[in-house]
Amino acid sequence: MRLILVRHGDPDYDKDCLTELGHRQADIVAQRLLEEGIEEIYSSPMGRARQTAQPFAEASGIGKINILDFMKEIRYGREDALYTSGNPWIVSAELMSMGIDLQNPAWREFPNFVENTATTDIDSVMEGTDRWLASLGYEREGLYYRCKTEDDRKRTLVLFCHGGSSTAFLSRVFNIPFPHLCMVLGYLQHTCITSLRFDRRPGSLAMPVLEVAAEARHLQTANAKVENVAMIN
Repeated sequence: MRLILVRHGDPDYDKDCLTELGHRQADIVAQRLLEEGIEEIYSSPMGRARQTAQPFAEASGIGKINILDFMKEIRYGREDALYTSGNPWIVSAELMSMGIDLQNPAWREFPNFVENTATTDIDSVMEGTDRWLASLGYEREGLYYRCKTEDDRKRTLVLFCHGGSSTAFLSRVFNIPFPHLCMVLGYLQHTCITSLRFDRRPGSLAMPVLEVAAEARHLQTANAKVENVAMIN
């Protein structure tokens, strides 16, 4: 099984929808995804993710978008003061600048993450990740996933989601502490693509293979085409 994660397009966070630029990005990534042989579409329940998924649902002819509630975007801060003290990438960078080991598996005990909605939401994403993968035939055993399906046919799924929830998802499946992965991946570009390949041999125990990480060349190619047309005209 292959799983493709796509971050949503440029958003209007207050309205939880895409901007005009975001809609253009969604159209561009939809054409890029037609190359992948995708069979099923999944999305976070949030508007900006669903709106990013819609052009591909239409272009591919698949139509149906399956909603995964656990993949909604993570929050940051105390319940009564969300986003007033930064975000996971800012605080992870601050911890790194102090020389703190971001690979520490006890990162939830760091002052920046204790009693923080981010930690609660990250754990919720991780729990949902294991439930969803089990429903697809990959059950968590210790650090890895056991292929429980007898169908070894290669299939590809796509999941439209968010920078934070996708980082939490990847943190779980690769056993990489969340703050460390924030620094490894950096800020994810809008509509960037990350592709994983799960071992489809019945009975195998493994972690997925990372095929592509945070790739957004489709946006660069589209921008180059626009610039070339402008120069010609």
